[in-house]
Amino acid sequence: MSLAWAPSLLSILASYPSCYVSFFLLFLMYCRCCRHKTDNEKPSNIPKNWPVLGMLPGVVANLHHIHDWLTVILWETGGNFTFFGPWLSGIAFATTADPATVQHVFTANFANYPKGDDFAEIFDVLGGGIFNSDGESWRAQRARAQLLMAHQRFRSFVARCSREKVESGLLPLLGRAADAGGCVDLQDVFLRLTFDTTTRLVFGVDPGCLSAGLPTVPFAKAVDDAMAALFLRHIVPAAWWKAMRRLGVGPEKKLAAARIVMDRFIAKTIEEKKQAYAKRESDDEESDLLSAYIEEKELDSSSTSDDEKFLRDTAMNFMLAGRDTTGSGLSWFFWLLSKNPRVEEKLLQELNTLSPPQKGELAVFDSEELGKLVYLHAALCESLRLFPPVPVEHKGILERDILPSGIEVNPSMKILVSLYVMARREEVWGKDCMEFRPERWISEKGKVRYEPSYRFLSFNSGPRTCLGKDMAFTQMKAVAAAAIYNFRIEAVEGFVAEPNFSIILHMKNGLMVRVRRRGSE
Repeated sequence: MSLAWAPSLLSILASYPSCYVSFFLLFLMYCRCCRHKTDNEKPSNIPKNWPVLGMLPGVVANLHHIHDWLTVILWETGGNFTFFGPWLSGIAFATTADPATVQHVFTANFANYPKGDDFAEIFDVLGGGIFNSDGESWRAQRARAQLLMAHQRFRSFVARCSREKVESGLLPLLGRAADAGGCVDLQDVFLRLTFDTTTRLVFGVDPGCLSAGLPTVPFAKAVDDAMAALFLRHIVPAAWWKAMRRLGVGPEKKLAAARIVMDRFIAKTIEEKKQAYAKRESDDEESDLLSAYIEEKELDSSSTSDDEKFLRDTAMNFMLAGRDTTGSGLSWFFWLLSKNPRVEEKLLQELNTLSPPQKGELAVFDSEELGKLVYLHAALCESLRLFPPVPVEHKGILERDILPSGIEVNPSMKILVSLYVMARREEVWGKDCMEFRPERWISEKGKVRYEPSYRFLSFNSGPRTCLGKDMAFTQMKAVAAAAIYNFRIEAVEGFVAEPNFSIILHMKNGLMVRVRRRGSE
């Protein structure tokens, strides 16, 4: 599954010549202004608020490293900054990497900061599902989802699916890569693996993205195309993408086609599940979420769980929430390991305390065994801290409020929280905040150290804390343990890892690695 879908803002602007010319002229003014600073004047990273176009020219000039640029801005401003978009655009973001502000917005004054109508409109592909909902609808959906996902039957299904996909898909693929001696894009491998696993957990179907030959799967491609359009909606004024939607052009045309493919797949799967359940032909071992919702209607006639739209929206929400985040987290984890052999060695030592596999066999570990490993959990948390799969969270505002930083916000604004920047603030994580150091997650007693979610937001914070947190760790541990124990994975010489500018923190150039079997060095 290619990641080349992330669209370029400049290519979109090229479709609108007058806008492009305006941006080009303002960019020249921006550069000229920067060149005229005196040698004695300390340069500032804060973007200039231009007439008409606001701070957008500075954003355009720094799109190629947007997260690192935002990092230096928030370093300079003490963790809080207000970004102003073009006049009449309605764009104003109170941007923060301040734990006190996060606690205020996500927990203490939660009711005042919903997802909001704008979020639901951008992510209209999710329908009325849990990630688009606020208020009573969200509370009811969350309670129902929490009950199903906490059930031992589903948790066992997660552990079994994760182990089986590693055993039948990942390890054979890595073995072939090691024997061939060439390079492999590990990010693509992980995204395929997590797509297969998530689809099975949600729908009870394995689409086979990780099959031999790495085929193109229509449903997977449709989800990629949808994510591309959703990304675009975040970076251009709403009027632009809405115009493209009305005209049926650009990424919005691809999104419309993608929705047809996704809706057909979901509708077909729902119908098959309902027929199988009606005939009592469903597989008791397949405890996927879609089947659980359909069964719920049988037990509670007042439930709306078999409503076609509800099932479609619910399945789509879980699918988009789980498929790329885990794959992104695994990619950055293995890149960090390739740069930190000390951590890799300590992980190997910990894995060697578990029951060894039969001679000549590739090791696959049970989730119960992996759940006891402190250093593995700490290393994964540290990777998620430095490279959160969702690098930015944003919230709407219902009523005027004053944030702990003193910034006044109102309903015409949005709150933008950078998880990426927070991980790089000394005030939050200490002077070694830029280092990959799993030990920060281990207490003096050798247990996993608790960190409050307003400092570590990789699984959100407050009442909207991610319901799939345990599921994500189960998948990541199964993959990480098996890959580390059986293979030595190193980034190819000269490879540069940098974040892609997208909704999910993917690597811009993939993760090109060489794979060798342990013991063959």
